[in-house]
Amino acid sequence: MTIALLNRRRLLATGGCVLATGLTGGLLPAQAKGVAPTPSMRGGSNNYRKGAPIVERIGGGGFWMSGTVRRAGDGAPLAGQRIQIWAHTTEGYESDPQSHGATLTDENGVFRLEMPQIVPAFGQPHGHLAYDSGEFKTVFLRPVMSSSKDTTLEAHFVLQPV
Repeated sequence: MTIALLNRRRLLATGGCVLATGLTGGLLPAQAKGVAPTPSMRGGSNNYRKGAPIVERIGGGGFWMSGTVRRAGDGAPLAGQRIQIWAHTTEGYESDPQSHGATLTDENGVFRLEMPQIVPAFGQPHGHLAYDSGEFKTVFLRPVMSSSKDTTLEAHFVLQPV
């Protein structure tokens, strides 16, 4: 009768072989799944103003809205993309023209725009953002802040070509 001893060396060698070859016995190629596009959020387009101007800052500032813009599929950052931002703030309602502004993404697909402090509207502190330049499908976002005392809010876009 033969007794197979399971010692540490044999266990590590066997485990390493299984990891290297997979359970099918051969190496499996890496498979990229792709980056899915961001869907528009319900209520995101409320009080949207087509053509809001590109601005250095909205109002007196003190609150930062930021995020990224990438291309669906490969996730590549998209430079020069126009993002419109608006919200109910300490200086105005989200329907007021002075509460709207737009900015462009940098070479890394990053945008950042200073605006007045966001305050709750309908019980929730939230911002509105839109990609609306036309090269990709329009996306409206309405991220909700965890607290009305937060001084930053991030939103990330993954855009699908039209």
